[in-house]
Parts: sequence; structure tokens; C-alpha cells
Amino acid sequence: MGKGVNRTKASTKAIAKEVSSEQENKEPPGPKPLPVLGNILQLDLKRPYLTLWEMSKKYGSVFTVYFGPKKVVVLAGYQTVKQALVNNAEEFGNRDISPIFSEFSKGHGILFSNGENWREMRRFSLATLRDFGMGKRRSEEKIIEEARYLREVLDDLHGKPFDTSQPLNYATSNVISAIVYGSRFQYSDPQFKEMVNRTNENIKISGSPSAQIYNMFPWLGCWLKDLKLLMTNRVYNLKQIEDLVASLEETLNLEETRGLVDTFLIRKKNAEKAGDKETLFNEQNLLMTVSNLFAAGTDTTSTTLRWCLLLMAKYPQIQDGVQEEIDRVIGHRQAVMEDRKNLPYTDAVIHETQRLANIVPMSLPHTTTCDVEFQGFFIKKGTCVFPLLASVLKDETQWESPLTFNPAHFLDEQGQFIKRDAFMPFSAGRRVCLGESLARMELFLFFTSLLQHFRFTPPPGVSEDQLDLTPAVGFTLNPSPHKLCAVSRASHTYA
Repeated sequence: MGKGVNRTKASTKAIAKEVSSEQENKEPPGPKPLPVLGNILQLDLKRPYLTLWEMSKKYGSVFTVYFGPKKVVVLAGYQTVKQALVNNAEEFGNRDISPIFSEFSKGHGILFSNGENWREMRRFSLATLRDFGMGKRRSEEKIIEEARYLREVLDDLHGKPFDTSQPLNYATSNVISAIVYGSRFQYSDPQFKEMVNRTNENIKISGSPSAQIYNMFPWLGCWLKDLKLLMTNRVYNLKQIEDLVASLEETLNLEETRGLVDTFLIRKKNAEKAGDKETLFNEQNLLMTVSNLFAAGTDTTSTTLRWCLLLMAKYPQIQDGVQEEIDRVIGHRQAVMEDRKNLPYTDAVIHETQRLANIVPMSLPHTTTCDVEFQGFFIKKGTCVFPLLASVLKDETQWESPLTFNPAHFLDEQGQFIKRDAFMPFSAGRRVCLGESLARMELFLFFTSLLQHFRFTPPPGVSEDQLDLTPAVGFTLNPSPHKLCAVSRASHTYA
């Protein structure tokens, strides 16, 4: 009898082991990949997020797709993305560093690093940005000052059609420059213009089909013209940052820091004095951290503002509502952050623009830090994960009219502003955008300042219906090239 019981126990263990093994091998479903090419022929490389969104309707909210030979697990929909990035923040918390960004960062900086380097640089940057007023009155004053310079540029156009990209890029770049370097640049400064333009060009190229092909098949790099331009731009930009840092180092005052660079240099010098050869406060981390902050802090905010102005010109009745509220609540004085709670419609329009514009549709890729059991599937440690933010910001279960511009998404029946859980333009969890509070402040202050002073319209001969809302191709989704007119609201005189 004892032998029979032992045999039964052994058999049960074997079955349990088999079941466990089956669960372990139950990977998320997905389209069948071809050898080497993977699912590349099924992907629209100009707008991969749209293909992945369509695939999620067939394969579910957790599925596998192959970008060439590289396996990627895609997470779709609010509940799934939240469960991964927030509820399982540690397990899904590493950054996947594709070849193109690995070439750039070499493990330094914040955006494309992991482990202790990422933790130290993020902690330092967040603390220092806060010290220099991120989300507080000090940065509010910098943004208000920059809004005044921006208005002067638009005033000088006298209502003539203009491309919105450069002035808005320069304005948001200057906010970051003031915090990082301690001073702003003149919009006419050729070095500043070149640095901003090269940064934006690189962001555009890094989301192009050729960049994605390079990420899948790095050995093709020598044939990709865009990639050579990307690398050339990077070399020039790093040289400019080096020169700016060297100039700040020459005039460094240990008692009075001007910006983030000064604070980093002091930490670097202290580590050198202490003989700490392992310090992460080294030149490579300084250059890459500044580069990361400059790129991320410029493009995303200016892109969102461009969408704001385009949507105002496209939907003049919504622009009417914003301007009526601004006139009634603020009148002729300068808007401040304290006004936001009394401008619910304006706030709702900004949030709805961020939702609909969906400017980082696939977030930045993550990787799993360990083997993960997730929604009944097994995901191996080190697997690349795409949190599909497009599917969160346009989730049909979360938004009443997900594909239309509808500020009512953020308003209750009394017209008061309401927060929405599925509003995730800055991502979520460990890798949430560290400049979120600064970006929110910039969006509110720049938008209210511009709408207070100008009426945005299509160029003469172009109707509202002809304004195209199709995004351009790029790592972030900019509006397609277009021009608008900023017509002065002459009946208003402001201090």
C-alpha cells in the first residue's frame, strides 16, 4: 500500500510539474513571425502604433510581435498598462535600449540607462530640478518671462502666416536652458537655433522607418543616410554642450549655483577631491543628462503646444470658449498657476489636446527585470515591452468619444474640471516623465498667455476643414507641416 501511495504522490508531482511547465511556456499570442524578418511585413513602420493597436483587437491586451528578430510584448488598454507599469512597477521598470539609443548614450544619462546609473542620475536630476523651482514659483517666473519673449515674436509677424514649430521650440528650449545652464538664449542666436533644430531633427529621424530598420538589423547602418545625419547631429550637439559646460566651469561659484550644470560640477569636483574613482558624477553622465533633459524638455512640450494652437484654429468655437473664460477670470493681468483652478474649461482643453495628440504613442520601450507571470502569460526576464499609450489615451472603455476632440472628457455636469485615471500622456510607474510638473506648468502658462493675446486662424484661403490633423512621422507625433496666423486681439491691452 505504501508503494502505491508513493507512486500516486510521484505521479501527482509529475503532473503538477508538467502543468507548471505548460504555464511557464504560455507566452502571449501574436501573429506568426517569419525567420529573421519577424512580423516586419505586417507593420507600418511609419506608424507602428496603429498596426499594434489593430493587432490588439485580434490578439488581446497582451500579445507578442517580432520587430525583425527581436521579440516584443505589447501591452494595450488602460487596465493592462496600469497593471504593468503601476501595480508591477518593479518587474516592468527597466528601459529597453535599442541600438540607435545605445549608440547615443552608451549607458549614461537618464533616458537610456538602467541600474545604479539610472537611479543616481534620475535622483540627482529630480532633486536638482526641484531645487531650481520645477513646479514652483521660481520656474513659474521663468516661463512667464519666456512667454513675453514669445509674444513679441508673434506680434512682429502682424498676423501673417507662420510655421509654429520654431518659435515654440525656442520658447520651451529656453525654459530648460534657464534651469540647466542658468540663463536663456536669444532666439536669433545662431548656435542656439542650430542646437534646437538638430535636436528636433534627431527626434524625427529616430522614429523614422530607416531608424527602426537599423534597430532590427544594425549591420545595415552603413547604408542608411538618415543614420549618418543622426550621428553627425549628435556629435555637434555634444560639442556645443561641452563648450557651454566648460564656460560655466570657468566661472563656477561654489556659493551660488546658477543651474543644474553647476550643481553637477560641484558634485564631480567633490568626488575627485575625495579620490572616488567609481563616482557616477563624471563628464559622460553630465553631457548625456543635459542632452536628455534638453531633448525631452523641448520637443514634447512644444509639440503639445503646436497641437493646442492647431486645434484652436480648427475648432474656433472651442477657442471662443477658452478666450471667454480667460477674459472673464483673468482679464488684462498676467495669468499665474494659481488661476488654473478657476479656468476649468481652459484646463480641460489642454488635457484633451494631450489626450488626442497622443504624442508618445508607444511610450519609451521597457524591459522586464525578472521572469513575470502576467495576466496568465509568462514573460521572460529581459523581454522588451511596449506600453501602448495610444491605446490608453483612446481606450473605448475609458473615454466617451475617444477619437474626437472633446474637452467635456475632463468636465463634470457643473463644468468643473475632473481628473481621469486613463490620462497617461507622461506614462506611469518608475519611468514616469521626471519633468511632468514642469511640462504641466509650461502648457498652462504658455497656452493661456497666447490665447489671451492672439486669435489663431488658418492662413487666408484655407478653411478650418482643410487643417490636417494627421500627425507627421517621427519618434514623437508632431502635427504635419502647416502655417497659422496669430491675429492680435487688439481690443485688449495687457500689463
